[in-house]
Amino acid sequence: MSLKFPLSSRKLRLGFVGGGEGALIGEIHANGARLSNRWDIVAGALSSDAKRAELSGKAWGLSDDRAYTDYREMAEREAARDDGIDAVAIVTPNHTHAEIALAFMDAGINVICDKPLTTNLIDANALAEKQTNTGLVFGVTYAYASHSMIRQAKAMVSRGEIGAVRQVHVEYFQEWAMELTDQTGSIPWRLDSDKNGGLFTVADIGTHAEHLATYVSGLELKALRAEFYTVGQSKAVEDTAFMSLRFSQGAIGSLMVSQCFPGSHCGLRIRVVGTKATLDWQQETPEFLHYLRAGAPAQTLSRGHSAGIHAEAERFVRMPRGHPEALTDAWANLYTELGLGIGAKVGIVAVSSASLDYPDVNDGLRGVRFCEAAKESNASGVWVELDS
Repeated sequence: MSLKFPLSSRKLRLGFVGGGEGALIGEIHANGARLSNRWDIVAGALSSDAKRAELSGKAWGLSDDRAYTDYREMAEREAARDDGIDAVAIVTPNHTHAEIALAFMDAGINVICDKPLTTNLIDANALAEKQTNTGLVFGVTYAYASHSMIRQAKAMVSRGEIGAVRQVHVEYFQEWAMELTDQTGSIPWRLDSDKNGGLFTVADIGTHAEHLATYVSGLELKALRAEFYTVGQSKAVEDTAFMSLRFSQGAIGSLMVSQCFPGSHCGLRIRVVGTKATLDWQQETPEFLHYLRAGAPAQTLSRGHSAGIHAEAERFVRMPRGHPEALTDAWANLYTELGLGIGAKVGIVAVSSASLDYPDVNDGLRGVRFCEAAKESNASGVWVELDS
């Protein structure tokens, strides 16, 4: 595998739906695209509010005729332009993802969608079917999987360096929702039962944990047993969940998430346990991967060039060791791979699809299945199998 990415004949043109003034996730996506040096952001329906859309468009440097207030108009007009967008990034509330993505796919435009893919399986299946029928690229932004040392972990697992995988344990703890309540009279969409699909924390960060577990281990999640809790302020949905997991090839594991965990800001951690060794990675110290072999001294691998770093990880390294990289770089790595995949689709770069490993619509679909299974298990008190 080459350590260098092939060059494109031009930069890709990217549009946004959502992500206007004050929307953190929009800025995160945009910064990742810019840092990748594969994209120009040229259009957007950044808000349905005309004034906010205008102000956000100016702040993003969009021309007046490409700052829209309606995503349907944006899809239609961009598809008709000779210099129309090559892809749209959807950074809106979860329950709106499906209708927006379908509108752009109907217009022949590739899609980059925030996670979770949707709030229900009907919509998720519809998107997966539409992608199959159109052949368009459909990326889902599980960005943690684009950290260099996550790629290193996956490569070590696939090479058999920890032996056969026997356990996978993943946790994600945050504190930000401790005071969040649905009794304030102004319910955020994440807590609104008409919009959230009946889930809060499991959909928000549990899907990241589920994706990371399967991505690094290379295993399929087959069944789970879930228990939901509300440990913060009163709300009708869970802010904490504990799950037991069963994977393919007989592996077992656990998943724990909470957004009411004092002192933890972004405490995502994964441990993959094999017959020879364990890998341990934590998102708040993403430069380092702990390699713990049975009967041997512990090793800490650091992000950088050579010195045990596999090609799958090294190709994403931007700075030498000692010059820290972080989540912004992971987002740039994700937009680099998406740029290569979409660039190949529109004919501006030659690249093998086998060399790309970005999350796609099927990963998003599995995330929605995970959410539905967790919800069903919590309600029934029994193990629930995930349909393949």
